[in-house]
Amino acid sequence: MNARNEDHIEFDGSAVSTADVAVADTPVGPFTVLVDSDGAVLASGWTSDAQLLRTLIHPALRPTRLQYRDALGTVTAAVTAYHAGEVTAIDSIPVRQQSGPFSTHAWEVLRTVPAGSPLSYAELAARSGRPKAIRAAANACARNAVALFVPCHRVLRTGGALTGFRWGLPVKRWLLDHEHEGPGQLIGSAALGQVTLARR
Repeated sequence: MNARNEDHIEFDGSAVSTADVAVADTPVGPFTVLVDSDGAVLASGWTSDAQLLRTLIHPALRPTRLQYRDALGTVTAAVTAYHAGEVTAIDSIPVRQQSGPFSTHAWEVLRTVPAGSPLSYAELAARSGRPKAIRAAANACARNAVALFVPCHRVLRTGGALTGFRWGLPVKRWLLDHEHEGPGQLIGSAALGQVTLARR
């Protein structure tokens, strides 16, 4: 059972751990972030449903209590700055996820992919040290609970097709357009071919 007050939700669990939660308005809808006691992001995404985000967190890290805040300091400031055009504002925000060795490393690699330079799943696999593990690279993106801060939206199919984004392809398209440096500029590597992102 869950117990809910106006400012927090508690879930059944043998040990109590608390995540702070805040929701920010963005041009593509509400963006919710859950952070642990150290201020590291545990889960995030374009939704107002903090309970949904909680289920995406690895069981070893999953909080049993959600504490709602008006803002989360530097984390909320980075989210606001990113959506306002400062696309590198999210780069230094700490995150915390847990999985197998390949996914964990792939998430680390994703944080090194610059805004405006998307890559393919094949390229992500290669950069993660296993060039043939394209499916595993796609799975790492699909299991990423820390959207935006671990920028899985910067991964496309070979050829540039948009696919596989938990928060919807319109949001993914907006993010790529937002990170695009100028109208009509071609982005991505040679492996992606010519990918044109039109401004809206």
